[in-house]
Amino acid sequence: MIRRSLPARELGPALAAWLVIAAGGAAAQTGLPGFDQRSSNDPVTFTADEVQFDQASGVVSATGRVEAWQGSRVLRADRFTYNRTTGVATAEGNVVLIEPDGNVLFADRAELSGGMRDAALEGLRGLLAANARVAAAGGRRTDGRITDLARVVYSPCNLCPEDPNRPPLWQLRARIASLHSDEQRVRYRDAALEIAGLPLLYTPYLSHAAPGAQRISGFLSPTLGYTQLLGAFWEQPFYWAIDPSSDAIITSSIGTSGSANLGVAYRRRFNAGEIAIDGSVGYLGSDRADSQGWGWHLFSGGQVALDENWRAGFQLNRTSSRDYLRGFRYGSPQTLTSTGFVEGFWGVEGYARADTRYYQNVLQRTGTGQIPFVLPYGYAEWAFAPDRLGGRWFIDTEAYSILRDQGTDSRRIGTGVGYELPIRGRFGEIWTIRGRADLLAGNAERLNEAPFFSSVSDGGSWTNGNIRGAVDVRWPLVRPAGEWGAQILEPRVQVVTGPNTGRQLDIPAEDSLDFEFSDANLFALNRFPGRDRQEGGTRVDAALRAGWLFPNGGLVDGLVGQSFRTSNEALFPQGSGLENRTSDYVTRARIAPVPWFEVIGRARLANESFQPRLWDVSGTVFGQGASLTLGYLNAPAAANGAYRERNEISAGGTLRINENWRIGGFGRYDIEAGRGVAAGAALTYEDECLVFETRFARRFAEDPATQQEYAGSTILLFRVTLKTVGDFGIRAL
Repeated sequence: MIRRSLPARELGPALAAWLVIAAGGAAAQTGLPGFDQRSSNDPVTFTADEVQFDQASGVVSATGRVEAWQGSRVLRADRFTYNRTTGVATAEGNVVLIEPDGNVLFADRAELSGGMRDAALEGLRGLLAANARVAAAGGRRTDGRITDLARVVYSPCNLCPEDPNRPPLWQLRARIASLHSDEQRVRYRDAALEIAGLPLLYTPYLSHAAPGAQRISGFLSPTLGYTQLLGAFWEQPFYWAIDPSSDAIITSSIGTSGSANLGVAYRRRFNAGEIAIDGSVGYLGSDRADSQGWGWHLFSGGQVALDENWRAGFQLNRTSSRDYLRGFRYGSPQTLTSTGFVEGFWGVEGYARADTRYYQNVLQRTGTGQIPFVLPYGYAEWAFAPDRLGGRWFIDTEAYSILRDQGTDSRRIGTGVGYELPIRGRFGEIWTIRGRADLLAGNAERLNEAPFFSSVSDGGSWTNGNIRGAVDVRWPLVRPAGEWGAQILEPRVQVVTGPNTGRQLDIPAEDSLDFEFSDANLFALNRFPGRDRQEGGTRVDAALRAGWLFPNGGLVDGLVGQSFRTSNEALFPQGSGLENRTSDYVTRARIAPVPWFEVIGRARLANESFQPRLWDVSGTVFGQGASLTLGYLNAPAAANGAYRERNEISAGGTLRINENWRIGGFGRYDIEAGRGVAAGAALTYEDECLVFETRFARRFAEDPATQQEYAGSTILLFRVTLKTVGDFGIRAL
């Protein structure tokens, strides 16, 4: 056997060119990534049983187990010849090209000419990445850029192991398939999609990006469907790769209700930031919509780094109506928020932000006069390094100005200083000393129109301050693991004291509206979520946590706690759980005795009667490829009227039927109203080459004026994904 390594001359250029053209030409046509042309200058190493050179004819030939490799690319053939006079190179007999990424091409014969820029291949077959296979009667490479394959069959599906001659689940046939390497796009002529060997879809022309291409402009798969507002509709997106740092999707849709829409989603990345703009304009012609006629929407946002600590950004979200958003499937939000901001970060120690906020209420049945306009809002905080005792100081400040057409206008500035010192006792107990001081000042107009904690006063300037100190001790008692596992018992007591603050009715409650008492804020110095309401007085918080860690990895863990105030001040709203001196009981529990079962829940129980005021519990059973979750929620109405009382049960689960099929479903039922809230189901099939998915979801709502139930939204979706080619969807809602 002769072994020879040489640079790009003699037999080397022919083998190198064959590798380049086969990989970057015909191979790319079948879905291979683009070939790195830089490797064409690498040395070519080859082996063969015999190498001959005929000086008279200028033919170099290698026969008998010819194998050549250039970098990580390998070529094998029974015979290889190169005519130096005509510049024609030929590989014959069991031609195999092995790519670095694992793709393998087979051919009966290959001929290269035209300065190695043209090629002709016979009996081409390929085993490609992503399990794809391709076969063609022949292939032709022209001018080093265009590759044509004749009578092509392509499929990423596995062949039947019992009958390899049986057609795959799906395959794509075409009379001609062409790849323009400059465009990285595959085009088919007279193409047919076959399912189980039966032709399902024919098209005289089909085009998609080459599988190895990352960003190529072109039409994306359309979506067909039916909705109540659009009727039957067609939605066609077009992807535009503008440059390496920006792109856009232009989408047009038309419906039988006379509706039409044109939308553009644009994205761009900069060295120091990014921007995204999603906007549309359209005509909603359905008589089912309250807002017929022309409409529009604009969802946009972006940010830019000013330096290593500061960045600035914005969000601008507006629409003509909620019907427009729902009709053209841009979502159905109740409120849209627009903001501009500047914020800074200094590791974990510091943070600052200044912004302005504007809200749009897109619910047509509610007024917009009380929606606030925030100009400006500012917040900053700093945490100092631990001192010699191990304690840490922190400081923060906040300010805002809120304007309304109707209701309260208010302005506020406030600052707070806090300290926290953990101490470990000699008996294993953990002491924590906390303290915080707040100082606030503000001004309000039309305070008597405030929806929550309202005052008879019309407003004016106000000041407020508070000082709170706390000593918190918890004592984790642990019994080491034994035959029955390990047990944990942890009592915890906290004493908080400070001056009484009263109900503070002359101060607008802008950031303390949504209040909920639970185990999460039982030990907070101020149980109100914001600063506008300051909790004062002296109180004692107590809780007992217990846990059992089983040897099999299971556990039972729970907590029960309560708070006791020394004052009768009516600080908290009725039904909050803190309106009395002795609070409601708050509990949480997690029960997972075995790996396949778990229950998680929270509850709030009335102090004297132990009547449940809040239940939120769910249990999940895990199986082999299956899960089932049941839940129950009983929550009181919000004190600020944001939502009514909820008394619901829910269920949901998934089941993997076999390797390919899985189903799932969910449902929620309102016990109090005696009606369904939401329901849905999903069925999915997936294998190595195909994904089929169908989803159904329906949500119900109730008109507050008529108390009549109506379908809030209904979605029916069918989607088929042909892996490595594209997906196709049908949607109804």
